[in-house]
Amino acid sequence: MTTTKGEQTRAAIFGAALELFREHGYEATTMRAIALKAGVSLGSSYHYFPSKDHLVLMLYRHLHELHRVACAPVLAQRAAFGPRLRGVIRAIVMTCEPFHEVAGSIFGTVADPRSPLNPFSADSAPLREEVIALYADVVAGSNSRLPDDLARELPRLLWLYQMGILYLWIMDRSPGRLRTLDVIDETSELIVQLLGLANLPVLRRSRSRALALVRRVVEDAYFSSKAE
Repeated sequence: MTTTKGEQTRAAIFGAALELFREHGYEATTMRAIALKAGVSLGSSYHYFPSKDHLVLMLYRHLHELHRVACAPVLAQRAAFGPRLRGVIRAIVMTCEPFHEVAGSIFGTVADPRSPLNPFSADSAPLREEVIALYADVVAGSNSRLPDDLARELPRLLWLYQMGILYLWIMDRSPGRLRTLDVIDETSELIVQLLGLANLPVLRRSRSRALALVRRVVEDAYFSSKAE
């Protein structure tokens, strides 16, 4: 497949930005430096990416598309919820691994509730919904039988779980990120065990309260990002 000159320029700017983010950090990297590294004019770089934030949003999109491809086999071949969840979470870590240093450089900005890169922000909403939809596939394609209220909320809970795992991965300096992979194996099994208790009548009220609390916390996070 041939690429247009515009696509080549866009890719060159994107590649230069990732390299500079890795070398100097997100905050210290300027659009001027990115343009210089890519061999294009500053005006051209702004034409393709109006800000550094747009470069990171493109990175998010790039990683999500790679992640979907990486976890497709396990979703096609496995019906049990545990292997499906473990496979998808492991896949996001392995997909992101080449960008470990870049992720560390932008983490402070991503954590800022005022930043469009914050996962709860309006700018992140389209991709956030796609990731939640991926976890809806994890749930719907499994042979688990879950209460309706939990099945509706579980994809968003698993998105939050993924964010927690990625936070650990960013901080992980163990060889091969083995610490993160061990945590994935342990926590995914624990999640399966907890879900196995979800149908117990004695826990129905507690389950409803817990789901309502999660909805309130997440909605507050959305509101805080919009208000900033």
